[in-house]
Amino acid sequence: MTEDLQKRIQAALANPQNMGEMAGADSIGTVGNADCGEMLRLWVKFKEQNGKRVIDRATFQSFGCETAIAVASLATELIRGKTAEEALALKTEELAGELGPLPPMKIHCAQLVEGALRSALEPVAAETKKEISPATNPNAPTLLDSFSKPKESVKLTFLDE
Repeated sequence: MTEDLQKRIQAALANPQNMGEMAGADSIGTVGNADCGEMLRLWVKFKEQNGKRVIDRATFQSFGCETAIAVASLATELIRGKTAEEALALKTEELAGELGPLPPMKIHCAQLVEGALRSALEPVAAETKKEISPATNPNAPTLLDSFSKPKESVKLTFLDE
């Protein structure tokens, strides 16, 4: 990683924007990367503006490297005021914003943010997207809980050779 990129990442980390859970979010997206162990959750709140439904605010929570946190911070600012379709049209490299081009070994960080954005915004039944936040219900699962607890519906099937 270049020294210039490292400085830009450190600058973004010095004052991360929109970090933390959002009570009352309209949509929530969660992704994880099994290769590197990073996880990211994105909360999105919409508002009506000029007859369109646009992103009013987005926040994130990340268990990831500095680059993933920096990209998520920049991306949550970048998508503000955009419709879901406009935000989904952003390319991975655009989400990195002022960080500029990421080296090949760090592209997965921006892809993690893109995946959380897609998880939150792609058309799916609203009740599937809506989650109960720990901010509104202290017994609700946290981001760490959602990744550390095994799924109850896991079924193993052994195939005959």
